[in-house]
Amino acid sequence: HVQLVESGGDLVQPGESLRLSCAASGHSNSFACMGWFRQAPGKEREGVAAIDTGDGSTYYLNSVEGRFTISRDNAKNTVYLQVNSLQPEDTAMYYCAAGLGQLFLLRADAYKYWGQGTQVTVS
Repeated sequence: HVQLVESGGDLVQPGESLRLSCAASGHSNSFACMGWFRQAPGKEREGVAAIDTGDGSTYYLNSVEGRFTISRDNAKNTVYLQVNSLQPEDTAMYYCAAGLGQLFLLRADAYKYWGQGTQVTVS
């Protein structure tokens, strides 16, 4: 049993920042990758950030690079997404994911387990 639980989403004003957290439980310490995805109403889910847990490489959607930072506390089985300078276009449900993918880590098919999502609303 693997469970991912996101937290940290909120209603904020433009320019504000949040830190989203994803706590993993169960047999959750052997994933090859963890990522954050978002889905806005009427839009496709898109990968915004991912981390290769093997070598620590990180990947970002172009539109968030420089504003968003993914990090992981391996001992706590927790992945974070620091989201800075939020803008209305960042409004979405943000999902944490974990999987065994080795390449193309911003693709949803790299992931097997998904959290329930945490809502980020900017203005």
